[in-house]
Amino acid sequence: MSSLLPSVRSNVSKQVCLRLTVVRSYATETHTSSSSSTTTTTTTTDLPPLPHKANTTKPRLYPRPRPAVSHRHTPLPKLPASFGKNQLLPVSNSTRALLESIVAGFDAPIRYAFAYGSGVFEQDGYTVPSQLTSIAQGKTEIDPNAPMLDFIFAVTHPAHFHSINMHQHPNHYPLHARLLGSSYVSRVQEAGPGVWFNAYVPMNGVTIKYGVTTVDTLCSDLLNWQSLYVAGRMHKPLRIIKDDARVRLTQQVNLTSAVRAALLTLPEEFSETELFERITGFSYSGDPRMALPIENRNKVGNIVRKQGPQFKELYHRLVVGLPGVHWPVDGTRIQQDLAPHARAAHLRKLPSNLLRRVKENYARKGETNAELEADESAYWVHLAGDQNLPKVITDEVSNIVKGPATIQSIKGVISLGLGKTIRYGGAKMSKWWRG
Repeated sequence: MSSLLPSVRSNVSKQVCLRLTVVRSYATETHTSSSSSTTTTTTTTDLPPLPHKANTTKPRLYPRPRPAVSHRHTPLPKLPASFGKNQLLPVSNSTRALLESIVAGFDAPIRYAFAYGSGVFEQDGYTVPSQLTSIAQGKTEIDPNAPMLDFIFAVTHPAHFHSINMHQHPNHYPLHARLLGSSYVSRVQEAGPGVWFNAYVPMNGVTIKYGVTTVDTLCSDLLNWQSLYVAGRMHKPLRIIKDDARVRLTQQVNLTSAVRAALLTLPEEFSETELFERITGFSYSGDPRMALPIENRNKVGNIVRKQGPQFKELYHRLVVGLPGVHWPVDGTRIQQDLAPHARAAHLRKLPSNLLRRVKENYARKGETNAELEADESAYWVHLAGDQNLPKVITDEVSNIVKGPATIQSIKGVISLGLGKTIRYGGAKMSKWWRG
C-alpha cells in the first residue's frame, strides 16, 4: 500500500499542473521571472487591470474582447492646398467675421456652408444698401428693405440637424413644423431639389435666410445636374465658410461643366461678360419665378455687372485649361475652336443628366442610338456639328431647372409659413417692379 503512494501523488501532481496550464492559457497576462531577482515582473495588455486579491493562488480568467469592426467610410484624402483655389473668393475682414460668427451660432453639425446672393456680393440695380454695408458704416438699425444674407448648409443627417436646431432655435421654424417634429421637416426637405429653407431669421444683428440640404444631395447635383437648384447657385460667386474636401472636388467639376455647356452655346469669339451671363442664366432659365412678377427681370445682368472680377477669378483658370480655348489673362475677349471634334470633347463630358436629355432630344427627332452603338466617337462628332445643338442644350437645361424649382416654390409655403411667405413674395414683387 505504501508503495502505491508515490505513484498516486505523482499522478495527482501531473493532473494539477495540467489544469493550471490549461487555465493559464486563457489568461491575458504573462509572468516572467528574472534570474537575478526574486521579484516577478507582470506585462499586461492595454485593458484596465483586474482588482488584486491578496493571498490567493486561484488563476484569474480575463479573456481579451473581440476587436471592434469600424463601419466608417474611408475619409477622402486631403486635397492639395492649391486645389480649388479659385473657389476661395475674398471678402472684407468684417464680412468674413460676421459670416463665420453666424454659422458658429448653430449647435447642430454642419459639414459645408457658404453664403451667397446680393446680401454678400454687390449686385447692380439695388438702391438700398445691404446689411453688410450698413454694419460697415456703423449703423445700428438695419433697413428692413435690405436683402437678407443667404446661406446654404450641407449636413450629413438632416433629421438629426433639424432636431438639434429646432431645440436651439425654435423660432426659426413655423408652428406646424415644430409640432410635427424634425422627422417631418426632413421628409419635406427631401422633396424636389432636397432643400429646406428658414427665412427672416434674426441672428447677430442681421436677418438671414438659410437652406439645409445633405452632402450627398449637394454632391449629386454638382456632379450630375440632377436639379441645378444648388449647383446653379454655386455657378455664381459665393463665400465658403465651412469647407469640405468632397464638396470642393465636386464643385470644381460643377464649374467646369458650366464652362463646357456655355461654350457649346456661344459663337467662335465672344466677351467674358457674355460667358458669365450665359453661365449665370442656366439656373434661371426654367425657374417659374422669372415668368411671374416675383423676380427681377434683369437679375442676370445685375449680378454679372457688379461681380465681374469674382467671376473671372472663378472661371479663368478653368477656361484656359480646356483645349481649343484662348483667353488672355489681361484680355476680355475669348476665342474657341468650333470644329466638330473640338466641340465633341466638351459635349461628351457634360453632366450625366444633361447628356442623357440631349440624347433623348435627338432621339425624338429621328437620331437613333444605332449610330451611337456602331461608332460612339462618330456619333458625338455628328451631334457636335449640328447647328441646333446650342438650342437643344439651352432647352434641356431649362427642363432640368423647371420641375425642381416649381416644387421648391410650393414647398416655400410649407417651410416658411403663410405670414413669411406673403412677406417674401412681396419683397420679390418689389424687386420685379424695380427691374
